[in-house]
Amino acid sequence: MFNHLAAEAERLKTVSLQQLMQQDRQRAQDFALRVGPLYANFARQHYDRKALDTLFKLADKAGLGEAMQRLVDGEKVNISEHRAALHTALRGDISAAQAAQAAHREAQVALARMQALVESIHADERITDVVSIGIGGSDLGPRMVVDALQQTHARLRVHFVSNIDAVAITRVLAGLRPENTIGIVISKSFGTQETLLNGRILRNWLNDDERLYAVSANPVRAADEFGIAPASILPMWDWVGGRYSLWSAVGFPVALALGMPAFLELLKGASAFDTHALSAPVTKNLAMRHALTAVWNRQAMGATTQAVMPYDQRLALMPAYLQQLTMESLGKCVRCDGRPVEVNTSPVWWGGVGSDCQHSFFQALHQGSEIVPCDFIGVVCPGHSFDKNHQLLLSNLLAQSQALANGKACADPHRAYPGGRPSTLLLLDRLDAFALGHLLALYEHSVYLQAVLWGINAFDQFGVELGKQVATALLPALRGESPAEDAVTAALIAQIQEIDS
Repeated sequence: MFNHLAAEAERLKTVSLQQLMQQDRQRAQDFALRVGPLYANFARQHYDRKALDTLFKLADKAGLGEAMQRLVDGEKVNISEHRAALHTALRGDISAAQAAQAAHREAQVALARMQALVESIHADERITDVVSIGIGGSDLGPRMVVDALQQTHARLRVHFVSNIDAVAITRVLAGLRPENTIGIVISKSFGTQETLLNGRILRNWLNDDERLYAVSANPVRAADEFGIAPASILPMWDWVGGRYSLWSAVGFPVALALGMPAFLELLKGASAFDTHALSAPVTKNLAMRHALTAVWNRQAMGATTQAVMPYDQRLALMPAYLQQLTMESLGKCVRCDGRPVEVNTSPVWWGGVGSDCQHSFFQALHQGSEIVPCDFIGVVCPGHSFDKNHQLLLSNLLAQSQALANGKACADPHRAYPGGRPSTLLLLDRLDAFALGHLLALYEHSVYLQAVLWGINAFDQFGVELGKQVATALLPALRGESPAEDAVTAALIAQIQEIDS
């Protein structure tokens, strides 16, 4: 399936990225797409029109359009768990399929319940703070959105706790008063150890069950474990994966922090992009272009890592959010049919916020021995009035993309920049809930379409489970109740016990 990509990559080995840009003066315009408030420019990717045409043919052969339809219609695209992945139904009504319609109706009922709770909590002037307990998809998405969109006049301060290390929750609680705080425990199964232990600490600290809420697909266990009233439990569903669940009641902390209108705008923005991803032809489809570019860099160009740099402090948590979205979805070595994958799948995603990251890892990006494709994310209209700061920030954003691509020759090899480093530049008109919804939906659909191209399942994450199972089995050994079976682990436990004794 990827033979034609290899042939194109071989052809382009003798053509530098600098030459591609010089030979095709229309690249800057023709290799760009806009969807609502989101603009993307792929002119500095190391492919030409012929290679891009090959990628479009690959998309048609792989049936990316049909795959998008299966996703939004609620077909069981999560093959290994025999489930749909209907996160699009949480944010809009874009499919006439029966499964999608039923899911959307459920989502609307839950949304109305969430709105009522938000309004009730906002009406209580005693409440100033919210502690949200969750991990993985129950934490990263809401945490990132709140950090991106919160303003100084936010109604409630939301504090997120995910790490099982009790330092995290004790630091959060140290600055709060129970009488002014409510807690939310978010867990799909309500069986995640980290979340349950932190939730018990929070419940005991609050000393008031009426101040505790839950979001779960297992409401009975939530009520039994914590004594949470059914009216204070919001639903999740099997047809929404954790890292795709921000748009559900998992976004409860977002609505509490930003207000329900902002959360609804987030849903509206994502749904608008869903419509584009579902209906636009492959040559004009931003989700498909992003996915095809990612597969080109990984498959044809042999990139082992992918960096993402948002040039806006409000998006500082995007790299961590995208790490989970991409690596948990695409970190697979087995195809949907159970056969081994014969190609490399997920690169390692990493990054940081500009301009800080320019003074940490950009040395390796510019002069390192390995070429790292980059996604740069910028915001045109800032959320402040300090124009000089913003102009300098944007100039750094543009300069880094340009310098990585073009390089700079020098007689002194230590001061020479080879260039030829590919990047995509994404620009939001402004950073509001509607625009952020577009950006997040772009990455969600890109990841799914990459999985389709590789023939893997983007919606399971069994690789997460083994470490948890081993950790549970090791607890008796750490307590000195039984020996550890693994020799190295036994030696490490002995060292821990010796120091702790």
